[in-house]
Amino acid sequence: MRAGPGRDLPPLLAGAATGTAACGALLALMDSGSPLRGPCALFFLLAAPALAIALALRGLDPFARLITALAGAVALDMLVAQAMLTVHRWSVHGGIVAVTVLSLLILLATRLGRGSKTGQSFVTAKPTDS
Repeated sequence: MRAGPGRDLPPLLAGAATGTAACGALLALMDSGSPLRGPCALFFLLAAPALAIALALRGLDPFARLITALAGAVALDMLVAQAMLTVHRWSVHGGIVAVTVLSLLILLATRLGRGSKTGQSFVTAKPTDS
C-alpha cells in the first residue's frame, strides 16, 4: 500500500467524477436552466459508457483501456444520436435515458460474463484410459 499524501487521491477523483456525472444526468432530465447543465451532461454522456466499456476490458493495460473506452463511449453516443435522428425522435431526455440503459446493459453483460468464468469446464465426461 502506498504511503504519503497522495494515496487518497484516486478514490476522491472517482467520487467527484461520479457526482459530476450524476448531477449532469439529473440537470439534463430536469430541464434545468443552470449553466452547468451542458458540461455536466456531456461528461455523463462520455463517462457512463466509458466506465462500462472499461470494466469490460479488464485484460488491457490501463492506457489502452482508457483510449478504447473513450472511443467506444463516443461511438455509442453517436449511434444513439443517429438512431434517434433516423426515427425523428430526437430529445435530450431520450438520449440521456438511452445512453444510461445501454451503459447498464454493458455493465450487466460484463457482470454476467465474469460470473460464468469460475474456471470450471462445461465438459462433464471423464476421459477414458485406453
